[in-house]
Amino acid sequence: MAWVSRLLSIAQPFRLATSLALPTTQTRNTSFFTKHTAAQLWKGVTSVSNAGRKRGRGKKAGKKMIRDLNRGQVIGVGKVNMVWPGLTTNVIRGRELVEQQQLPPDPEREARLLKLRNALGPFRRLKLSPPERGWSGNRLPGRTVGPPDPIGDEKFEGFETVVLESKAVTNMTGNLGRKRQMSMFVVTGNGNGLAGFGLGKAIDGKASLKVAKNRAGQRLMYIERYNGHTVCHDFFAQFGFSKLYVKKKPEGYGLKCHRAIKSICEVAGIKDIHVKVEGGSSNIQSVTKAFFLGLLQQKPPEKLAEETGYHLVEFRKDHGNYPTVIASPAKVSDDTKNVPAYDEYVMGNRVVLQRKKFPPFYVGTDGWELHLRKTLKYRNENDVRIKLRTAARYLNTQPAKPPKRPVTI
Repeated sequence: MAWVSRLLSIAQPFRLATSLALPTTQTRNTSFFTKHTAAQLWKGVTSVSNAGRKRGRGKKAGKKMIRDLNRGQVIGVGKVNMVWPGLTTNVIRGRELVEQQQLPPDPEREARLLKLRNALGPFRRLKLSPPERGWSGNRLPGRTVGPPDPIGDEKFEGFETVVLESKAVTNMTGNLGRKRQMSMFVVTGNGNGLAGFGLGKAIDGKASLKVAKNRAGQRLMYIERYNGHTVCHDFFAQFGFSKLYVKKKPEGYGLKCHRAIKSICEVAGIKDIHVKVEGGSSNIQSVTKAFFLGLLQQKPPEKLAEETGYHLVEFRKDHGNYPTVIASPAKVSDDTKNVPAYDEYVMGNRVVLQRKKFPPFYVGTDGWELHLRKTLKYRNENDVRIKLRTAARYLNTQPAKPPKRPVTI
């Protein structure tokens, strides 16, 4: 057992040294709260980080209130003038620890705050005149933003740009994460047959609007118009799921169509039109592209007459359905049996779906039957008059005159 006694003799000094050692505690004189000022600490608590702002937090942080009652106030400073270490002042000043203490009262504090609040004035919202407003209040879609920027010495005089769509888009990237941009879709034109559209994206809204406006000015297209106020003929156009049925209308009819198409017609110089949108009517870009495709594919009356080989005749209700020859081909076709229907030819054999019209409530009553019997002899009077006028003009014939009665003396 000699090795046991030897081991105990070796461990004895270590036991004594361990028992005589004093307990040690690690202390730090600085921390996160003592390194920064009170303003920096409160800003870290109340503000929103960039990652939180991307997730939709703090949307009302920069919202303008009617009157900011916190103007001039400092966190930690109130009616009682106190020194709060860590809130209104540093915890450590030099090598001394700052203690909480009460300062003499400040009687002029309330007067300064009241003067500062009164200097703000009443809150006035941004008001726009009715012509400058967009489709819905003060929002950007539907508002005019001026002509495109000049290119060298060429200036866009007489052009006007209208915003059709304004939205925020995001793109997930490998290095920057979710990248947020503003997307602007605009249309520009001079009101006399020249128009174009453009799409721009940028981080800032003003930069994206500038890009879209200049792109629209660089992609101008000429649009054929009939008598400078409407389209050349009815047509069907489609882009994606957006389908448009466009109808030619007489002068004074107005623009009865989608609000985006209405803005396009105003900058292009089209004053009378009717458009029915089916499918994706909420997709502004698809509706715009479909309408421009239809405008570029329409044919003037002279080309329609040459393709079909027949005279193009117009019947207008405001002119009493009197036939008017618009265009004539160089060589007239002799086939009078297979004359193509005008509506089916220009619409590409498509028919607009229309609701069933029910007869009025008075049809079938005794009074209605009496009305029909009284007006029976006049029911075809207008049609007969038009036919006689047509025959007298184009066939050089006159209605037969009654024979003169012999004069007896």
